[in-house]
Amino acid sequence: MLQAQQDWQWQVCEERNALLLDMGDMEFCTPYKSRQLIDEAFTQPKFNLRDAEFYQQVCQYLSGFSLWNDAHICQIALNATAVKHYLKPMLAKSWFFAPYTGGQANHEAVVQLTSSQQSGQFLIVDCAEQASVCLCLEPSFALDENLQLQQFAVIKVLNDRITPIFSAQGQQKSA
Repeated sequence: MLQAQQDWQWQVCEERNALLLDMGDMEFCTPYKSRQLIDEAFTQPKFNLRDAEFYQQVCQYLSGFSLWNDAHICQIALNATAVKHYLKPMLAKSWFFAPYTGGQANHEAVVQLTSSQQSGQFLIVDCAEQASVCLCLEPSFALDENLQLQQFAVIKVLNDRITPIFSAQGQQKSA
């Protein structure tokens, strides 16, 4: 598993119009565009203790599943860290998703959202009382017949749309 380093630094790449993480000998480019970023992202902040703690927390949580290899876990965790700390607040777009009608409340970070087109796995990056910011874990996810989320795209939804799917106890990837 890739360990966070003191010399890592966030940068906004004008050429790619995206947030990237300079990791010394390599760069990690996120899919998040300049217009989505808070002002702090433009100051080239260091990958600080807050970032490192959240990154490590996500890595450890996802490692509890048998769903992703280490490289994919790092990719998910780095994107989740960028979302958590450097993306502007967004409005909920819950109309794309069916309400969850089950009785069990969600206590997990990997959840399912169901649109009129499909169901898919998402990672809750930030959870508030009414709504959560979710990171798409699917290669692509159809919101409706015209709109798609690409992998690692972010959407905010009301918590009554979030379906718990499993706990981190030895799960195998579903088809």
